[in-house]
Order: sequence, then structure tokens, then C-alpha cells
Amino acid sequence: MDDRLEAEIPALRRYAFALLRDHAAADDLVQDCLERAMSRWHLKRPDGQLRAWLFTIMRNMHISDLRRQRRRGWHDDIDDVTVPGTRAGQEDGLAVRDILDALDRLPEEQKSLLLLVGVEEMTYDTAAKVLGIPVGTVMSRLSRGRDRLRAMLDGRPAPGLRRVK
Repeated sequence: MDDRLEAEIPALRRYAFALLRDHAAADDLVQDCLERAMSRWHLKRPDGQLRAWLFTIMRNMHISDLRRQRRRGWHDDIDDVTVPGTRAGQEDGLAVRDILDALDRLPEEQKSLLLLVGVEEMTYDTAAKVLGIPVGTVMSRLSRGRDRLRAMLDGRPAPGLRRVK
């Protein structure tokens, strides 16, 4: 059990940081996720994918935290965002900040999918299992999320839903 969990920690940390953009909060989320997984190990399906199960736990914990924050009111601490692996140029920093800001403006279901598929390189099937939705929904939300993100970065209005008669 420990070796399999330990192997997933780097991916969990990347996903948590992408969600929260705060290293300390991301580490706390990963720790809470691993603690919950270990305490509920008996509930894991033997034939299920460990990675999908862990990401589901983490995403559900994150959404619960967001809901709790909304009920209590937002406390927003805006600091300079540092992203590992980016060059130290001022223009690059601004571009990264713009991308992260645009990503934050996406609906949660589109943001989660972009992170799972784009950053964690999950297959559509695995992402569907993590989110508990059909694969077709993954494809449509991902397409809409990519279009919306691209429009925001290009300075165009985000595309809305089309009216079908």
C-alpha cells in the first residue's frame, strides 16, 4: 500500500498546486488526501485505478473547501505567483500570471478537466472516472474549456452556449 501511494505523491502535488497556487496549502491538501485514502483503504475497489481514486478524493476535498469558504466569505491573499519551471523573465512571468488568472475564471468543471488532462496527462477515460461523469461529457467540457481559455487569452469574449432549436 505505501509504495503505491508514495508513487502518486508527485502527481497529487502538481494537481493540488495547480488548483490552489499555494505550496503550503497544496501540501496540506495532499496530506489530507493521503490521510483520508489510508483511513478508507478498505473502501477502495481492488480492480479500480489507484490514481483515479486518489484524484477523486482530492478533488472532492477541494470542492468541499471551496463551498466552506463561500459560506464563510472569501479571504483573498494576493501574492506574487511563482510557478516552478518558468524562466525568470518579466514577460514570461506576466504570461504565466495571465494563463493562471484565465484558468481561475473558468468554471470548476472545465478547470478540473484542463488540469487533469492537460497537466496530469490523464486519459479521457481516467478523467471521467475521477470526476464521475461520462467520457462524452469529458470531451465536450474539455473542448468548451479550451475554447473559453483560448478566447480569454486572446482578449475575445468567452464563447457561450449555442441555442439549439
